[in-house]
Amino acid sequence: MADASTTAAAKPIDPRLAVLREFWFYFSENRGAVIGMWVFLFVVAIAVFADVIAPHGAIDQYRDALLKPPFWQEGADPRFLLGTDAVGRDMLSRLIYGSRFSLFVGCIVVSGALIVGVIVGLVAGYAGGRVDALIMRVMDIILAFPSLLLALALVAVLGPSLINAMIAIAIVQQPHYVRLTRAAVLSEKTKDYVVAARVAGARPLRLMFVTILPNCLSPLIVQAALSFSTAILDAAALGFLGMGAQPPTPEWGTMLAEAREFILRAWWVVTFPGVAILVTVLAINLMGDGLRDALDPKLKRS
Repeated sequence: MADASTTAAAKPIDPRLAVLREFWFYFSENRGAVIGMWVFLFVVAIAVFADVIAPHGAIDQYRDALLKPPFWQEGADPRFLLGTDAVGRDMLSRLIYGSRFSLFVGCIVVSGALIVGVIVGLVAGYAGGRVDALIMRVMDIILAFPSLLLALALVAVLGPSLINAMIAIAIVQQPHYVRLTRAAVLSEKTKDYVVAARVAGARPLRLMFVTILPNCLSPLIVQAALSFSTAILDAAALGFLGMGAQPPTPEWGTMLAEAREFILRAWWVVTFPGVAILVTVLAINLMGDGLRDALDPKLKRS
């Protein structure tokens, strides 16, 4: 009778666990991606526990502490570590709560653009012919416009608000997912496993969503990671232009817009929101590079 160690050694490795190990091996080779992942997780933790971490409310005003500098400068108020804005709101608390809005925008925009883009791309790639031509010409028209300009035009029509800004950004980003999905479907649908499923009697919907789609996910995951940072930037740009989140919402772009007139005499009200956007977007981009290295077979190093 074999002992326990022999039985354990003979036990087959779970394929899903093997895939995760392989993914982490290639992802962790990119040190920048690992750093970006930890920074991103730190931002997520701040957003989740904002109510516990933030020392003050996001819109609480302290009229006796207007434009107070950060704690290391002369004239600082110990109650406000990163100073206050022009109406006496704590900068640190607004930055913490602002992380929620930025991550919320990224999640909603990427989810909406990904779902619609994948469905449209699957239909275009699988159907082909006139359907494919019509869909791709519409996507080409959308891509012909500068993304921020098109988002501005859409928000102008829908009305300035955070929800409308997210809808506009999702529409602008959608063609990228459509083109990626269509290209992957065109590459996959002629392969043997798809032909075999078709001969076995699989219906078109099953072929598209069950047979083909799982093999097209790698480039879509990478695109989603990179689009997440783009969504945050576009939302901040629309907020800065007054077309996104409206005051007193503690959204980083809106905070920049409110602080424009105080750039020269209160540098912190502009610098800290800008640094928050920079760090978050950089972390997501680094993480996206790592995902590309780990998921693209052509980039995997032996």
